[in-house]
Amino acid sequence: MKGLQGKVAIVTGGGQGIGRALVLRLAAEGCKVAIFDLSTEAGDETARIAGDGAIVRTWKLDVSDLAAVQSAVEAVESELGPVWVLVNNAGWDRPAPFLKTTPEFWDKVIAINLKGALNTHFAVAGRMADRGGGRIINIASDAAKVGTAMEAVYSACKGGLISFTKSIARELARKGVLANCVCPGPTNTPMMAEVAGTGPDAEKWKASLERGIPLGRMGEPEDYAGIVAMLASDDGAYITGQAISVSGGMNMV
Repeated sequence: MKGLQGKVAIVTGGGQGIGRALVLRLAAEGCKVAIFDLSTEAGDETARIAGDGAIVRTWKLDVSDLAAVQSAVEAVESELGPVWVLVNNAGWDRPAPFLKTTPEFWDKVIAINLKGALNTHFAVAGRMADRGGGRIINIASDAAKVGTAMEAVYSACKGGLISFTKSIARELARKGVLANCVCPGPTNTPMMAEVAGTGPDAEKWKASLERGIPLGRMGEPEDYAGIVAMLASDDGAYITGQAISVSGGMNMV
C-alpha cells in the first residue's frame, strides 16, 4: 500500500483475533503501531509475532475510560509520533435473548462497543484535524446492517457506530480526515470460540453457519487486514463515510 511507511497507527483490542491481524498487517506495511488492550500479555505477544524489525508497543487500558484513553494517546504521540491511523477494533458481547439480559449487561456492551470508540475519536480526531489529515477505520459488523438474534444490544452499538462514522466523515472531510467502517461477518476468533463452545453441538452450529455463507467458510482475522490497510493508505484517499461488508457474501446489502 502507498504512504504507510513510518506512519503511526493505534489499534484498539490489538492483542488477539481480528485486532492482532490488523496490527501485524499495518506493521508489515511499515507503520509504527500502538496497541490499546486490556491485556498487556496479549499485546506483547502480538509485538513478538510482528518481529524484531517492527515497531509495536502496548498500552494497557480500558477504552471506556476517556481519561485513560487521552493519557495513552498523549504518550503514543510523545513516543512514536503523530497518529495517522486510528482503528477501533475493541469489542465484546455475550449472546443472549434481549429479554433475558439486564441493564448492567447493556451498559457493559455499550461502554466497550460504542462509548469506547467515541472516546478514541474524541482523543485523536481533533489532533488529526489540526494537522490536516488522518484515517479512522471502525470495525463494525454486518450485524449492524441486518440485525442478529441474541445480539440485540451489540447490533445496536454497531449500527450506532456506522451512523457515527458517517457523521464524523462529513464533519471532518474538509480537514483531510477520512472515516470508514469495515463490517465483518462471522469470524474464527477467540470471542467466537467462547460463544460457540466445544463438542458436537458447536460443530453442528458452525457447519450450519457456514452453509449460509456463499463463499462456504467463516472469516479469518487475516481476511480484514487488506481492506483496513488500504483505507489507511494513500490508496484509500477518495473513500470516506462508507460501511464496507467483508463477510463472504453472507449479507449482500
